[in-house]
Amino acid sequence: MSDDVRILLLADSHLGFDLPISARSTRRRRGHDFLANYATALRPALNGEVDLVVHAGDVFDRSSVPKTLAYQAYEPLKRVADGGVPVFIVPGNHERSRLPHARFASHAGIHVFDRPRTFVARVRGRAVALSGFPYERENVRACFSALLEQTEWRRERDALRVLCMHHCVEGATVGPGDFTFTTSSDVIRAREIPGDFRVALSGHIHRHQVLTTDLKRRELGVPVLYPGSIERTSFAEADEAKGFMVVHVGEGERDVRWEFRRLPARPMVQHELDANAIDAQAMEASIRAVIAESPADAVLSVRVSGSLTDSHWCALSSARLRAIVPRSMNLAIRPVEGFDRRVRSAPRSSGSGIQPGLFD
Repeated sequence: MSDDVRILLLADSHLGFDLPISARSTRRRRGHDFLANYATALRPALNGEVDLVVHAGDVFDRSSVPKTLAYQAYEPLKRVADGGVPVFIVPGNHERSRLPHARFASHAGIHVFDRPRTFVARVRGRAVALSGFPYERENVRACFSALLEQTEWRRERDALRVLCMHHCVEGATVGPGDFTFTTSSDVIRAREIPGDFRVALSGHIHRHQVLTTDLKRRELGVPVLYPGSIERTSFAEADEAKGFMVVHVGEGERDVRWEFRRLPARPMVQHELDANAIDAQAMEASIRAVIAESPADAVLSVRVSGSLTDSHWCALSSARLRAIVPRSMNLAIRPVEGFDRRVRSAPRSSGSGIQPGLFD
């Protein structure tokens, strides 16, 4: 067996996304896709392929979740820990820096960064020190060094050091326009990560990427790894691959290697319709055409502009849309900027995966 320390890194699982407690329809909910990918991402740990698991934040989509969902999230982690693979969790911003129903995660092999701290794991006789802190909601740029000192990371002198967090590091990019994080108060300076760490593992950025240089293209002493989210949470992520990472940390000072393992991600499709240009019959025909052209499992967003008449609203009714949308598809009808709301109030969402109204 290799002497590498093998770490399974996942983040931003956002469990509970589009997963109501009591759905009023049997239509597909996106929340089940997140749960399925979560289970798939943990499979290498259950199969004994890794030595440690790090979840780098936003296990859940909200800070308040039902007990049943908390059980679904923690039960696989407890099975991983039962198999002798320690699990380390960073509470993220969606959890408001604190895991909900944390008592369900109580296990000798599950460790939560509920405050700045350092945990030590033994891997084939080697000490691995994992230091981290929960999501800092104030000015992390100003207090990062202080937070790091509070972890007492320096005390483990001979350990292989790993930093775990849920934050933006300068140079990270997101969105179709490749927005780059630079100097905001919620962005950590890359060069402030001490070179004594072998690798930094982080969540919060939903695009998978690895930072190896700073903003001036100077090489970093510590690579910063983002596995990205396990499924697409918005149309800004429509073209992004989703998955998790397996990280290999070897004996050498700079011997850090990684692989990205893809997970299935739902295709996301956007269209726009102008109500001023078409009547109700043409609008329904247009929606049918959009549905026919889209993958059967698409997350479909139809954005509507212009002024809608009563006839238009009938074409967009929940009953009408349920009759034409495949059960495997999610459809949302949304306004574009400048939408005229004066003609009639929007009907309410059906809670069925189709959102025929303008506000869901």
